[in-house]
Amino acid sequence: MARIYNFSAGPSTLPEAVLIKAQQEMLEWQSSGMSVMEMSHRGKDFMAIADTMKNDLIELMAIPANYKVLFLQGGASAQFAMIPQNILNGKTSACYVNTGAWSTSAIKEAAKYCEVKLVASSEDTAFTSIPAAEHWQIDTDAGYLHYTSNETIHGVEFNHVPDAKGLPLVCDMSSNILSRPVDVSRFGIIYAGTQKNMGPSGVTVVIVREDLVGLAPKSVPSVFNYEQQAKSDSMLNTPATYNWYLLGLVLQWLKGEGGVAAIEQRNINKANKLYQAIDQSSMYRNPVALDCRSRMNVPFVLADAGLDKEFLKLAEQHGLSTLAGHRSVGGMRASIYNAMPEAGVDALIEFMAEFERTH
Repeated sequence: MARIYNFSAGPSTLPEAVLIKAQQEMLEWQSSGMSVMEMSHRGKDFMAIADTMKNDLIELMAIPANYKVLFLQGGASAQFAMIPQNILNGKTSACYVNTGAWSTSAIKEAAKYCEVKLVASSEDTAFTSIPAAEHWQIDTDAGYLHYTSNETIHGVEFNHVPDAKGLPLVCDMSSNILSRPVDVSRFGIIYAGTQKNMGPSGVTVVIVREDLVGLAPKSVPSVFNYEQQAKSDSMLNTPATYNWYLLGLVLQWLKGEGGVAAIEQRNINKANKLYQAIDQSSMYRNPVALDCRSRMNVPFVLADAGLDKEFLKLAEQHGLSTLAGHRSVGGMRASIYNAMPEAGVDALIEFMAEFERTH
């Protein structure tokens, strides 16, 4: 088996041990006589899988008892609309920080349901920085404050939890959840698509504080209502059962690797050595401000953009896949989530050095 190093931003690489476990259990899960994907989501076998998955996430993130943990569909993009529908609670506005493409998308959706008050924006720096907190304009009469902790496309990451000035703090953690310890109690809502650090695409984790559940008006459809989903254990409709199972396997793998604190140290090591290789080079450059460089998504450009296609072609030949930057920004991007082994980063650095030497 010749597996490549997959630097895709998502769906992204999965731990090889998880894939092997899923392969072993493909035809029959334990002694059930059937595959997980054939099981009734109401059956005792699948309920055991679901309960273990949920409890493992609660343990890994130290989620307090006064939070509901939901496993929904529609990706983070669905939450862009569901959040204002569920927690405005009569307020007519919400505060948003704009630090990149996904913040921009969240703002666009929220504007359909309320007045969006732009607290701060780094658009003037082409989303290569995070606005200084002392300049944020937070309206304490708004319904909540929303930010994106890691911008997948632009490679900008918050290294702190913002002060929401008493508002419920809402965070899109799609691309850095479980990559570092987080104090969940500081948030009203944390949400994340699973296709980067948690498993395959098709599941969205929503961690919502109980006081924010049950605020949706009656006009909100049940499937989009946090209270209804919580009452049904996220099974108001048939869930993506096999994806839940795979998410559970990733969580078990992460526990086996030492948990979130241990994986953070590994992520720091991977990111540091890749940024060091870029900074010491005369061919490569990372455009992001030093204080907010992402550990998860490392964009870089070549001194001569005319070499981009050659770089990507040769990288593929060396088993380094999906390094093209997002079409909106160009250049290159290496996504080095939890499951990317350090050997993959080492192989990329070695290739980059050889490419620079020969070009």
